[in-house]
Amino acid sequence: MNKNNDLARGAPSARADTTRYTAVAKGLHWLLALALVGIFWMGLYMVGLPFSPQKLKLINWHKWAGVTILLLSALRLLWRLTHRPPALPARVQAAMPGWQRVAHHGTHGLMYALFFAVPLLGWAYSSAAGFPIVWFGALPLPDLLPKDKALADAIKPWHAWAAFTLAALVVLHVAAVVKHELIDRDGLLSRMLPGR
Repeated sequence: MNKNNDLARGAPSARADTTRYTAVAKGLHWLLALALVGIFWMGLYMVGLPFSPQKLKLINWHKWAGVTILLLSALRLLWRLTHRPPALPARVQAAMPGWQRVAHHGTHGLMYALFFAVPLLGWAYSSAAGFPIVWFGALPLPDLLPKDKALADAIKPWHAWAAFTLAALVVLHVAAVVKHELIDRDGLLSRMLPGR
């Protein structure tokens, strides 16, 4: 049977590329990356604004984006658990000192944890502050906690610290990508770029 016909029908091939992420994994990665950068800068911007209708609008957008990021993170984690990511190429692993391998896995693990922790802390803060979330102004979400000002005041800095920690990990992740691309020149970035 013709291998090209098998590929056209979506049949598995022995020549399938197992060194690159799937199209769904790439799409979720870049969508989540853009959403995280956007929501982080929105959060920084809106915190400095005086109380106004504009600030209230941005706070709602920030909440809607946070819930969306939470859902995207759940989808991404589910995809990762059901579709094994490609292993680091042997030549890259051989060139990496042990501490870099630990940092690689540790950074990814912490980022995944914070993909959930940051929006959940924001949701918990909003609930405890007595401001329910109505996703995109249409879908009321349940409160995670009862209204409690003291609890809200305690949660608020945790949301900020978690967000800044996630931002620092993203910067570290990008720095590692730049190192692999410009210094090591090992082509690692191509595994997550669109296309073939």
